Amino acid sequence: MRVSFIKMHGLGNDFVVLDARNQPIPEISGKIAAGIADRREGIGCDQLIVLGQSESAAFRMRIFNSDGGEVEACGNASRAVALLHGEPAEVETAGGMISLELASGGASVDMGAPRFDWDDIPLAYAVDTSAMPVAWDGLENPMAVNVGNPHAVFFVDDADAIDLATLGPVIENDPLFPQRINVNVASSIADNHLKLSVWERGAGLTRACGTGACATAVAAIRKGIAKSPVTVTLPGGDLTISWEQGGTIRMTGPATEAFRGSFEWDDFA
Repeated sequence: MRVSFIKMHGLGNDFVVLDARNQPIPEISGKIAAGIADRREGIGCDQLIVLGQSESAAFRMRIFNSDGGEVEACGNASRAVALLHGEPAEVETAGGMISLELASGGASVDMGAPRFDWDDIPLAYAVDTSAMPVAWDGLENPMAVNVGNPHAVFFVDDADAIDLATLGPVIENDPLFPQRINVNVASSIADNHLKLSVWERGAGLTRACGTGACATAVAAIRKGIAKSPVTVTLPGGDLTISWEQGGTIRMTGPATEAFRGSFEWDDFA
């Protein structure tokens, strides 16, 4: 069976999109998702995105990290899908309903309301999520935020000075986080402007993480480090995050279609 795909990216965080709304495909397994994502023997991507029919929204978006694990949300992929869809839409995800629309130079996505309760992250036990009493080799007292998927946010003087390639997988897989965690390390570089590095659960270091930018901006606003809207600079570029206490998160930034192609399903089955 030959299947068409679209290769897209948001700030260098790249995706293979399978549009199954009008092209039925077999059920996705972790093995198939990891095979497609493999950069040496597959098409190559940080996440595999599968669009399908939904009874409660315009369509459904499923997200698989490069390790084959299915996750709840992906901000950069949401903007890419907005570009592909071409008009405002409500979209069903495993992390909840989101709304997306085109914006100048890319797309804007309402990512829903952040959650802060320890069992919404989730954590292994009850703890103050605004400044968790934990530390890993100098990274300490993170804020935990769920923005459709779970994030731990650390604020430091210099994000570039942190060896996130080493500490990221240690924190991601700590028993405190039963569903693992995305690890964000941020520093303030100007008023309402943050610099951010992200170790992404199941994908590792990426050039950009949209949900990480959302979680970090929300944490900075809660801590009084920044005011909305917040510019978040990642290795791949800038995102603008808007959030007011009690409201939903609005993420705006670029998205790009790179190329289209097709592959034989059995090559990865």
